[in-house]
Parts: sequence; C-alpha cells; structure tokens
Amino acid sequence: MEIRIGIINTGRELNFETATSADDVRSQVAAALEQSAASVSFSDVKGNSYIVPTANLAYIELGTEESRRVGFVA
Repeated sequence: MEIRIGIINTGRELNFETATSADDVRSQVAAALEQSAASVSFSDVKGNSYIVPTANLAYIELGTEESRRVGFVA
C-alpha cells in the first residue's frame, strides 16, 4: 500500500510503500493524535523507518491495498 504524508511548511511530501494495512495505519495515527504523542513512526517494504512529528502533519493519504496489474488491458 502506498502512503503519502504532507508535512506543514515543507514543499515535498513523504511518499513510500508499506506492507501495513490501511486500517492499521489509521488506528496508529489516530492513537498518536489522541494521546498527543510527539511523533508517529512508519516502516516501508524495504525496511526503512520514518518518524514524523504529529504537530507537523498536514495530511495522510492512504493508497489502495490492491497490487498493480502487469500486462495489457483488452
């Protein structure tokens, strides 16, 4: 699943793919915001970790969990 994170006062967005489901990401972000946590962390399919401060979150866009098709569409 692809995740895009917009960060306040930053011209670029953070974009990566993760194996975590959309529901798990939603609950993780909601829990961090409700508990006023300083940051929320994610990991991608390559094993990289991302720590994003919750105070600077502008938006989080969750892509579909469907894999890309290979080939031609008739």
